[in-house]
Amino acid sequence: MGAGTEPDGSSRSDEEWERFLRESVAGAADAPKEPSARARDVAKRLRAEPDRGQQGWRTYTPAQPHRRTSWYVVGLLASLVLLVVALVPGRIVDLFTGDATDSPPLAGETARPAAAPPAEAAQRPTTNKPFRGSPAEKWAAGAAGITVPDAAAVGWMSAAEVERALVLSRDFLVASGLDRGVLRGERPEKAIALINPHQKDVQELLKSAFRTPSEKNDPLLLFSRFQPSRIHLVGDIVKTRGLLTYREGEQGALQVTADVTFVYPVTRADAGDDEIVRTIVRRELVLSWDDPDKVLTEPGTFSVVSYAYDMTNGGCGAPTGYFDPPFGTDRRAVEAGTEIDPYDRSGPVRQGWSSEDGCDRATRS
Repeated sequence: MGAGTEPDGSSRSDEEWERFLRESVAGAADAPKEPSARARDVAKRLRAEPDRGQQGWRTYTPAQPHRRTSWYVVGLLASLVLLVVALVPGRIVDLFTGDATDSPPLAGETARPAAAPPAEAAQRPTTNKPFRGSPAEKWAAGAAGITVPDAAAVGWMSAAEVERALVLSRDFLVASGLDRGVLRGERPEKAIALINPHQKDVQELLKSAFRTPSEKNDPLLLFSRFQPSRIHLVGDIVKTRGLLTYREGEQGALQVTADVTFVYPVTRADAGDDEIVRTIVRRELVLSWDDPDKVLTEPGTFSVVSYAYDMTNGGCGAPTGYFDPPFGTDRRAVEAGTEIDPYDRSGPVRQGWSSEDGCDRATRS
């Protein structure tokens, strides 16, 4: 009997039978294999899950935020913005208008500027921001805007004495143009005390100026004053810009020149509106600290060599001893004279504020 027989009864050769036995043990290359138990579990789980759009099982899709959570965050942020606007509306407006008031003031002048300051964006002044829309917004306040140079010995004075005279010269500018009582019409006693009491022409001016003001004897020639029954100052700040210079004068005296611009924001005392006008005054004073061995004087006082001032938005009628700023239609009616830029400090101080055509008109205030 052969090693094996076919269904038709034919016999297999020994070689064929041996190959059959080997393949039965090793398994044929293309024969299907029985899946493992783990593979069967995975296949069962995948068939049970819904279709995922042909995504691979290793594909990662980040979780999407819940729509209600997103709208809650947006609403919270909007509420915070509205709260900030309600509490500090001016600050929000400034972000869009470029009105930056927290920036430090300009450095003090060390010499007369070569040109007028650049134009500012047109913005209406307010009681909280009375210098808004003017170059003065970037100026220092009060005495800080008046530059006092370093002192050196001059004439009969040592460096220390010159330094003291410069400080007292600035004190006169503060007492005559920044003192709140003087600005409200009070007599400038502190300023007057610094003037040489033996200088007859100035003492005559002071004697009559406050009683019967005139073009020749007008307190405004040396002092800034407003009538409190008509005009109120806005806020507690007056902006200034200018400097002191010095040299040796006659008979070895120390001669100090002050060139300072003062900006006063004011409103009508009896008005219900919020119109604010800025009265701008530029003063040039030449003061002589004389040698007491050569000139009759008192210690700690100076003689007035000359004075000049230029003013806009301060009135131009008959002298009353007070600045009289025009408002509303009155302002437009009187401003028919020469156009000037009151912030231009590049030229000398003009003596006067009106012409035959009417008050000088400020190109900006």
